[in-house]
Amino acid sequence: MATIRKEISTKAGPDDMWAALRDIGALHTRLVPGFVADTRLEPGARIVTFGNGMVVRELILDVDDESRRVAWSAISELLTHHSASAQVFPDGPSACRFVWIADLLPNEVAPAIAAMIDQGMAAIQKTLEETERRLRR
Repeated sequence: MATIRKEISTKAGPDDMWAALRDIGALHTRLVPGFVADTRLEPGARIVTFGNGMVVRELILDVDDESRRVAWSAISELLTHHSASAQVFPDGPSACRFVWIADLLPNEVAPAIAAMIDQGMAAIQKTLEETERRLRR
């Protein structure tokens, strides 16, 4: 099983970062606009349309306010297994670390998924830091 772990540090405040992450139906507006084009909620899941046109149904496994962690499992024709989580770790009052971990099969799709996660992380950093700058004005 392939494991992908990506981490960024951001000047976004941990409370703001968590608010955007935990809003599981607003990926396309609050967390990763452009990388995700649309998010639709249904009971226990969300339908995510990525900017590249790929559509994936993600089962929401947990939204944990105490640990600031969201866990999900993707259902896709490419993947026989996918389980992922994203978590916010405070790094002072006005900064945080954002960690995204995905476990998946088959191993051969790991490079493509890692590239998508890299794109998502770049979008997260840009979006949340721009939001922080607007709030500070």
